[in-house]
Amino acid sequence: MDRKIEKKTWTPRRIAAVIGGAVLLGGIIYQIGFADHRSTMNVDKDRLSIATVSTGEFTDYILVSGQIEPARTVFLDAVEGGMVKEVIRESGALLKKGDTILVLTNSNLQLDVMQRETMLYEQINNLRQTRLLLDQNDLSQQGQLAEIDYQISLLEPQYKRFKELHEKKLVSDREFEEVKEQYEYNVKRRKLTYTSYRNDSIARSFQLNQLRQSEGRMNASLNGVGNILNNLVITAPIAGQLATPEQLEIGQAINPGQRYGQIDILDEFKVRVPIDELYLPRISQGLRGKFTLSGADYELEISKIYPTITNGRFEVDMVFTGESPAGIRRGQSVRIRLELGQKEQSLLLPTGGFFKDTGGNWVFVLNAAGNAEKRTIRLGRKNPEFYEVLEGLVEGEKVIVSGYENFGTNEVLQLN
Repeated sequence: MDRKIEKKTWTPRRIAAVIGGAVLLGGIIYQIGFADHRSTMNVDKDRLSIATVSTGEFTDYILVSGQIEPARTVFLDAVEGGMVKEVIRESGALLKKGDTILVLTNSNLQLDVMQRETMLYEQINNLRQTRLLLDQNDLSQQGQLAEIDYQISLLEPQYKRFKELHEKKLVSDREFEEVKEQYEYNVKRRKLTYTSYRNDSIARSFQLNQLRQSEGRMNASLNGVGNILNNLVITAPIAGQLATPEQLEIGQAINPGQRYGQIDILDEFKVRVPIDELYLPRISQGLRGKFTLSGADYELEISKIYPTITNGRFEVDMVFTGESPAGIRRGQSVRIRLELGQKEQSLLLPTGGFFKDTGGNWVFVLNAAGNAEKRTIRLGRKNPEFYEVLEGLVEGEKVIVSGYENFGTNEVLQLN
């Protein structure tokens, strides 16, 4: 007898189809909601520079180069021009104050000095002649007063006698009048002569004072003219080392005002440092720096700022805060670490080529799987060694700091 065969609901084929559909649906859901769609690139890890984010002291500084110069320099400029007659001291010589450096000759100047001396001597002689005439006039007026006084001394007793005799009617009116007129005339004459002498004396005193001052000035001018020729013998105004920009030769012409050398005082040095104009607003007197020479550190301090910008740079003078290195020489170059601010505890990221590609806005950070992921960050100040990290990184994370120019727009790097 026939038996009814029951149809199975879950056949292997159906089960397989359901499982396959579920897997396909799950894959679609995963791809839509959970899969990583970021672009990926395989990179050789050995070709990358990887640095660790750390916490430490951030020092805002820049590296600059400077040249050693004497702290004090006296420039030598020619007061008078001429031809070099003799070179006594050459560049590099150590000088004492008053040592002769070179001797010039100038025949035109010598002739001019002689003419000016002759003119001054003539003017001085004219002043002395004028003063002599004033003295003679004074003596003449005094002589006139003496003569009038003598006449009065003779006429006054005679006038008094004749007056008494006239009152007694012993002399005539005419005789008395003659004596009286002579006496009164000389008295009046003396008064007028004395008034004239007094006024002339005041004017003469003023003139003599002017003559003395003029003569004093002319004598000073005469001495100055005489000293002009002394300027042809050039001596050291201070002790130090002579430096000339070029070798001076006999017969070489030197013009008035020309700078032919300088004297460096070797007991103290400074460093002249050119700095990029970008840092001008941040540079001030008192900022410190240091450099290393022969294994020893030396500290400097900015003492003077020259704000004039030339070829994109300005200059500062830095002086030693302690002892200067032994044996340093003018023109020697040193590499200085110039601090622009105080030290602060900060999160630090070593510098690298990544910055020129990202502007410091993002970096590739290594994850737990050993790959690198793109992450947005924010950096602050920079020195030659570190960036100051403000946001986006934590201590201990590893960051690719080499250049990113070959990574394109990929967001994940598979490190091999």
